[in-house]
Amino acid sequence: MTSAPPSGTSEASPISAAAPRAEQPGDRRRWFALAIVMTAAFMDLVDVTIVNIAIPSIQGSLGASFSAIQWITAGYALAFAAGLITGGRLGDIYGRKRLFLIGIGGFTAASALCGFAANPDVLVASRVLQGATAALMVPQVLSIVHATFPAHERGKVFGLFGAIVGLGAVTGPLLGALLTEWNLFGLEWRPIFLINLPVGIAGLVLGAKFITESKAPRALKLDLPGVALVVLGLLALIYPLTRGRELDWPLWGHLSMAGSLLILAAFVAYEKWKTRRDGSPLVELSLFRVKSFAAGIAVQLTFGVFSGIFFMVWTLYMQIGLGWSALRAGVTGIPFSVAVSVAAGISVQKLVPRFGRKVLQAGALTMAAGLLLYIWEAHHFGAAISPWQMALPLTVMGLGMGLIVAPLTDAVLSEVPKEHSGSASGLINTTGQTGNAFGIGLVSVVFFGVIDDKVELAKGARSAIGPAYVDAFQSALGWVVGVLLVIFLLMFALPRKTAGHQAPDAAAPFEDEVRKEPALTV
Repeated sequence: MTSAPPSGTSEASPISAAAPRAEQPGDRRRWFALAIVMTAAFMDLVDVTIVNIAIPSIQGSLGASFSAIQWITAGYALAFAAGLITGGRLGDIYGRKRLFLIGIGGFTAASALCGFAANPDVLVASRVLQGATAALMVPQVLSIVHATFPAHERGKVFGLFGAIVGLGAVTGPLLGALLTEWNLFGLEWRPIFLINLPVGIAGLVLGAKFITESKAPRALKLDLPGVALVVLGLLALIYPLTRGRELDWPLWGHLSMAGSLLILAAFVAYEKWKTRRDGSPLVELSLFRVKSFAAGIAVQLTFGVFSGIFFMVWTLYMQIGLGWSALRAGVTGIPFSVAVSVAAGISVQKLVPRFGRKVLQAGALTMAAGLLLYIWEAHHFGAAISPWQMALPLTVMGLGMGLIVAPLTDAVLSEVPKEHSGSASGLINTTGQTGNAFGIGLVSVVFFGVIDDKVELAKGARSAIGPAYVDAFQSALGWVVGVLLVIFLLMFALPRKTAGHQAPDAAAPFEDEVRKEPALTV
């Protein structure tokens, strides 16, 4: 998005220990609670994907610089990643219902601030607030489900949650395209945020009435200095990466990026000290002694980098480089989303139990093949390329991504001790969001840098902008192919087979542990 029991106690389910008695099966209130938290989860998932498609409209309306555009998405991802680390634990300490309501209320208010933002700085700040409040809301969702539903109903509920995740991924870009294209009340892109207001207010009111409160009886302490160090380290790396191009790569930017490594090293040293002192660090560093887990975290980080680069440059390429409308760009992505969903189901049910990690490696190579085909088509057809010509490479890429995203978590966790599965799951989710923010920062180098060079060679001629975007898109995809090859190699450290490994309960990452050893609750 746990740890071993204290000595002298028998090992029990961390969730059954932490959660209150589930609602009685005859109580229909639990289904209202489920609808509320699932709607909130859907709102967050859509909000992650809805923004990219509206970026050109936002840029034109607010006159935002490219670095501001990057921060509109990277700021959300970074705040979400940092907040996930503590959001679940805050719910365990102060009450999951309370934190859910604070989160959904804050998310709704931040959405209003985004929708009414008068300039890029306000929009960036509002997006950061949105990511931070989402990090309070999202970790409570499955915790509330687990505290509300009896064990025999949870399989059905978690299946519904998986369907919501898939629906959010498909709906976001298309909904963003429609809302932007319709230009409701002359608001242009703003409805992509304002649509959250009625949903959020309804969730707040109904959640207060129907959700049952629950807490962990003995939650671990917060590691606020650890949070501060990791956020500072990431900002020191990502901020100059996004602003550097605009400022002609000043010396302070290079020093900041170098200093980020020192800050992150200090974070690791502090976490070791924190473990020895009171056993409640932000990150359980002993997990990295498991080779497959360490490699899996590297895969997740690198996969996040891929996502951050590709989805941003793809949107800019279609809408600015090719001059397509938001709706045309949104519809073009449908084959990709459908292919991801189909391949994800097949990989988990049929392929991974038989072929193990080879399925994930085949996914990385399939995605790379799709990208190479896309590069060829972008070069061959140039600005005359059509959506149907993009359908084949996007379908190939989607199939490859589906082979990776569904079984990856299980593969990474397969050799992690069961008592640490919650900590490991939380770290996987946080790492993916961090990689996404870093990838968006890299867009300055692998995409906008090429555009600058091309436009400068053409002496700033406006007619050169479209071809420059096409060339920059091809260049960025070349870098992304390299990222996927790195992912392929890292996957050799994953276990050969994960069949027969029981993945941790889907709610485990969100439940705190009644144990003395540390855990990361996300």
